Amino acid sequence: MGVFDEPKIDTHCHVLDPARFAYAPDVAYRPAGQEIAPLEQYLQVMDAYGIRHALFVGPNSGYGLDNRCLLDALARGQGRFKGIAVVRNDSDRDALLRLREAGVIGVAFNATVMGVDHYRDAAPLLRTLAELEMLLSLQVEHDQLVVLRPLVEGSGVRVMVDHGGRPAAGRGVDQPGFQALLAMARNGRTAVKLSGWQKFSSQPPPYDDTRPFVDALLDTFTLDACLWASDWPFLKAPQRLDVGPLLRHVERLLPLASDRRRLFWDTPRRWLGFDD
Repeated sequence: MGVFDEPKIDTHCHVLDPARFAYAPDVAYRPAGQEIAPLEQYLQVMDAYGIRHALFVGPNSGYGLDNRCLLDALARGQGRFKGIAVVRNDSDRDALLRLREAGVIGVAFNATVMGVDHYRDAAPLLRTLAELEMLLSLQVEHDQLVVLRPLVEGSGVRVMVDHGGRPAAGRGVDQPGFQALLAMARNGRTAVKLSGWQKFSSQPPPYDDTRPFVDALLDTFTLDACLWASDWPFLKAPQRLDVGPLLRHVERLLPLASDRRRLFWDTPRRWLGFDD
């Protein structure tokens, strides 16, 4: 079985369908062209690359706090999909329960767009997520995690850190933000997504300058807490990307099919609660 056919759970991708769900008027970025990503197109991606399940992450781009497109995809998925919603920091338990009933398993914090100060009042939300056994999908870059780590770890919530923590590629693995991420492996409630190389590499594919970070994440978190994600449809990518070459990149990183099985299937299935 080749890497394209190995069963996979994509733990970070987006649906963007402005023809059916208009973008919110006040968003900072409005995806266009090849970034537009209706569910019908992603279903073809799934079929081509052995993706059996997916975690759709509500994007700040385009939709902001509007989760209608996400919820529509979950409803049409017949159990193939779960979701991460973008919500107000003061969202209450009832609002989160309604989202959970619709297939949402967690909430997204995107400090790379909103900044760290945006989340300083989010402790009650995080505690409620922990009580409801929901997840936090956390996107940070550079040293933002140094500031957010006490808030996140103190809540007890389970965390998935997006795109390898998005370190500054030229500063090495000792930079404070990346060391904070590695330290979070010890709490047993944190996983990291091996994805989004283009978001923190200063080089074109195959992103050789990300390798020290990937090796450190695999060594520290192990494959029991590392998840694969496509990041489709590659919002703001500096060059054209496709899922196929990204999977070949994983094949080079993890030449053993048994290791890829853990990354692609066993670990995300356990973390996200897919029953197949």
